[in-house]
Parts: sequence; C-alpha cells; structure tokens
Amino acid sequence: MTRIVLDTDLVSYHRTGHLPAEYAHLVAANQHRITFATAGELWKGAQTKRWGGVRRGALDLWLHEETVLPAGLNVARTWGTITAAAQRRGRPRPLNDSWIAACCIERGLPLLTLNRRDFADFAEHDGLVLIGA
Repeated sequence: MTRIVLDTDLVSYHRTGHLPAEYAHLVAANQHRITFATAGELWKGAQTKRWGGVRRGALDLWLHEETVLPAGLNVARTWGTITAAAQRRGRPRPLNDSWIAACCIERGLPLLTLNRRDFADFAEHDGLVLIGA
C-alpha cells in the first residue's frame, strides 16, 4: 500500500458514495491521509449547510479515524516558498489548495484529486505529484 493524500473534493464524493469507481479503487488500495486544510474545509461545509447533529457526528467520527497531516514550521516554509513563486509567475493559487500542496510537497506524498487543474501549477513548478485515474 502506498501513502496518498486525498483532496477535499475527492473526500466529499467518497463520503457520499459518489466517487467514480476508478478513484474509489485508488482510495481503497492505498493508505490515505488528509490535510488540516481539508479537515477545515469539511467542517466549514458542515457548518455552512447547517448539518444536524447526526451528520456532524458522523463527520467527526470519520475525521477522528483519518490521519490528518498538520501544518508545522516545515510546511509553513514550503507554503511560503510555493505561494511566493506562484505569485511571481502571475499564478496565485487559492489558499487551501496551496496549503494542501505544501503538506504533500514537504512530506513527499502524492495527491489524489478530481481537480488536477487546480494543482497543475504546483506539479509543474514545485514537484507536487498528482495521481488519478
């Protein structure tokens, strides 16, 4: 089994049972992790949509069973480096996407996402490894 990081979009589809089969196979066949940014995005979605206690409880249980990658000093340094470089190239990226990319790059872990285009600049210039079906 390979360690991979799941992007937020992929987690959302996975948890609702709407993930395309080829991606579901990759999730099942690998040891997956999420980043702190994804955990935050999932909680924001639950709060924004005013989920009830049962759905929030299920999310909380799922998150406690996942390995969540934190942001430490090395991730922060990587984030600063890649976001500054993207800005200089005229390609500033969304905040959470850049944190997810920094977590993956700093730890040398590939990212499984349905939104490859969102991360293509980091893959091209910063060594982010993207995987997908």
